[in-house]
Amino acid sequence: MNIKRRLKGKSIIPWLFLTFLTLLAYNLFPRDRGIAGLLLEGKVHQVIDGDTIMVILADGREEKVRFIGVNTPEISGQVQPYGLEAKAYTKKRLDGRRIYLELDTAERDKYGRLLAYVWLERPQNKSLPEIRAKMFNAELLLEGYAQVMTVPPNVKYAEIFKQLEKEARNARKGLWGL
Repeated sequence: MNIKRRLKGKSIIPWLFLTFLTLLAYNLFPRDRGIAGLLLEGKVHQVIDGDTIMVILADGREEKVRFIGVNTPEISGQVQPYGLEAKAYTKKRLDGRRIYLELDTAERDKYGRLLAYVWLERPQNKSLPEIRAKMFNAELLLEGYAQVMTVPPNVKYAEIFKQLEKEARNARKGLWGL
């Protein structure tokens, strides 16, 4: 009865509004949810350039995905050397293919693109041999279509990527042979 007397004449609307604002704020900041390591399944339906693709996720959402840790030569504006080759390689390897996207600490870049490591097959242990064989970001580096681009806080494979780029440089593969 004491509770009823205290609530009598007082509206619960401010409390409901405060609860709504709290839930809204939580959903506006997805980076704070511990997304590192999350694996999303999808299908590539468009290749934008050598390091950016459009993917339809398993839940039906469409996402523009930017590959983490690598940078291919640009093709928008003034085309950079090996930019068209990098796009063609990405298109040949990924267009229409089922892939797995591994997220790191930051979910999106300043342009709203989903940031991901792209796996050609579902990873089992993420060992160095598996990264070399199944991760497309690593493949771009090994074949000389990309160079390392580390943007903290997404640095999970940064040291491995540096090693792979060095191998491609030493072998003068792709853009390193120009």
